[in-house]
Amino acid sequence: MTAETSTDGIVLTDTAASKVKTLLEAEGREDLALRIAVQPGGCSGLRYQLFFDDRSLDGDIVKDFSGVGVVTDRMSAPYLSGAVIDFVDTIEKQGFTIDNPNAGGSCACGDSFH
Repeated sequence: MTAETSTDGIVLTDTAASKVKTLLEAEGREDLALRIAVQPGGCSGLRYQLFFDDRSLDGDIVKDFSGVGVVTDRMSAPYLSGAVIDFVDTIEKQGFTIDNPNAGGSCACGDSFH
């Protein structure tokens, strides 16, 4: 169970990092990291998963953003290189967004790509 610290890959904005910290404090858990993965499915073939995780998997890529750990498994990392994770809180929508330059296309569901 080795973890690598990467200088490229996913970017977590300050706004998103602050929201993750708030959520973790509400849970009372300092042992969790935000795991971002790409899974088969969705209308374009792949979809994102964002969730809190206390596991450390072999080959995980770990980055730290203002004390917030962001973890990506080695299979998902190539699909997420350069992706920017942000948190939006507007009247229209609230939640985490992923701006991924690797996405070849999108669809109405908003979270899938090839």
